Amino acid sequence: MLCQTVRSGRGGSRSPRRLDPETLTSNFLHLNNTQAAILSLLISAAGALIAKLIGLPIPFLLGSTIAVTAASLSGIRMHLPDWLRVFVFFTLGIQAGSGVSPDTINQMVSWPVSFMMLFVALVLVTGATYLMLRKGFGWDGPTALFSSLPGALSFVLVAAMGTKANMVKITVIQCVRLLLLIGFLAPLLAIIAKNAPHVVVELNYDWTVQEALVLLICGLAGAVLGHFSRVPGGMMLGALVASALLHATSIVTAVVPRSIADIGLIVLGVLIGSRVGAEHRSQLLRYLPAALCAFLIGTVASFFAAFMVWYWLDIHPAQIALAFAPGALEALTVIAFSLGVDPSYVASHHVVRFLMIAFAVPFLARWLRADTETGASE
Repeated sequence: MLCQTVRSGRGGSRSPRRLDPETLTSNFLHLNNTQAAILSLLISAAGALIAKLIGLPIPFLLGSTIAVTAASLSGIRMHLPDWLRVFVFFTLGIQAGSGVSPDTINQMVSWPVSFMMLFVALVLVTGATYLMLRKGFGWDGPTALFSSLPGALSFVLVAAMGTKANMVKITVIQCVRLLLLIGFLAPLLAIIAKNAPHVVVELNYDWTVQEALVLLICGLAGAVLGHFSRVPGGMMLGALVASALLHATSIVTAVVPRSIADIGLIVLGVLIGSRVGAEHRSQLLRYLPAALCAFLIGTVASFFAAFMVWYWLDIHPAQIALAFAPGALEALTVIAFSLGVDPSYVASHHVVRFLMIAFAVPFLARWLRADTETGASE
């Protein structure tokens, strides 16, 4: 703990006052919302540009996420206006949906088997991670369980608040898992996806006024419905579904220009990287071994289920890996589109995984409360 000497009155004695180092680092730049938003976007854009110059895969997402995460951990305030968040979710959803073609519909007959293996992966990831946190690190039951659930962070945190779970531990585990997915899995997938069958071979950027209006109106309607559905990433998912339906039926053939999509990835990097801040540094280091083990177990369990899908079905490994990765819908769907694999397959699996968690968590939370009350009474 740092100390600062303060005089008590004129000519009085000096007395030490304790200062929190996290308070010091978080206040060395006094930024209002506008200034923080501008600085966040500049840092994100700089990270994306550096990543592109040095040849990193998916540079506009990977570079921006790394840069914003580093800045946020150092104590610089990251901020993004709500209207800009809405815009980027809508834009990225429209772009990802344009990767769907009429041929994609023909593949859906084989997806039920894939969904079944997704459930197996969910049980394996949650069960193995729970046992590791309970037996290996001595965490309590509620904290270990909610930390083990792969993804759906907002829903998991709300459910965990009704128990005695440690919210800081859950947040750190879930955020580190997402950052590791972006930082390590994305470059690996970029290598695997080199020979993947791309969804869109020739992109049409020639817009007509009619196509633009149809896509805009339907995309907005889908985004609004997705928002009120309360599904994580619902706004982006709704725009994606609307765009996918229009492109699958060939009503709209043009896609969002790549430059606009790259701007969207830079903004998405701010959203992902700002999930951890200076207040999480001590907890981040303390819980990092548990987070790394959870990520490793989740990756191995997901790999097993994904391997079975690859063995049974004719789907490219990169596509399966993105669909089974225990991460966020928005980030992994965008990665899928960036790599050229089917974003509708990836998005649908993450939505199904969320629904599985959504149905299970209330019962688990009720069971944990009852179990805790029974243990306390004994």
